Amino acid sequence: MEFGTEVEIHGQCAMIYVGIDDTDMPETPGTNQLARALIADIADQFRCVMLLRHQLLDDPRVPYTSKNGSASIQLEPINESAVALEPLIRRLRERMLAWYVPGSDPGLCVTTVVPDEVTDFGRQCQTELVTRDQAERLATRYGVFLEGLGGTRGGMIGALAAVGLAASRNDGRVVVNGTWPDDLAGRQHVPALGARGVAVQCLRSGAWVGDGQIDVGKHLRPNVRSGKIVLFVEPAVAGGGCDWQAVRLT
Repeated sequence: MEFGTEVEIHGQCAMIYVGIDDTDMPETPGTNQLARALIADIADQFRCVMLLRHQLLDDPRVPYTSKNGSASIQLEPINESAVALEPLIRRLRERMLAWYVPGSDPGLCVTTVVPDEVTDFGRQCQTELVTRDQAERLATRYGVFLEGLGGTRGGMIGALAAVGLAASRNDGRVVVNGTWPDDLAGRQHVPALGARGVAVQCLRSGAWVGDGQIDVGKHLRPNVRSGKIVLFVEPAVAGGGCDWQAVRLT
């Protein structure tokens, strides 16, 4: 299944977007780990198409645990009976409440429809300070489920932003793509990455790369850009044994 493809069940789009944010504190499991736990919990009814990390505004005025990243999960139902959102929301809420860490301010967003204004809100959260009231008003206007599950409930902002950014198909770092490993490391061959659905692009020239070997380094997650999973690279330093050096982008 290609990234961004929507599943139609009797004419109804069945892609479900889930956003979570502000779920942890220092020295506790992070948001990505919670997202994985959520995916495992509902695997009997939903497949994870993609789990993404989205970078929001990194500013000392914003309370966050580590670099202000939120997570989006794109799900498709395994069968028609799983399309209803209410049972899914209950299951997600139960796990998040059980996971709750005092001092955190978790938020949960779930929807099958992401209006352009919600995507615009996600972009705004990457460059400006926004408020929980803004997020709540926007979600109410479009009937998007948005809930705070503890603390100040400030995670509602990032949860809504994550859904908007995921729906843009032009933001985020790939944590999970179906069943493939969540990150890349070491030396990678370009054709092998292509077989996994990862396109390679030279950051400097914008040209697509079809061959050669890439030094990815210790740990790197590719990006989503224009509906593609993209690993950005630059020409490697001569004598290093690789043709390309991977570039980390937010």
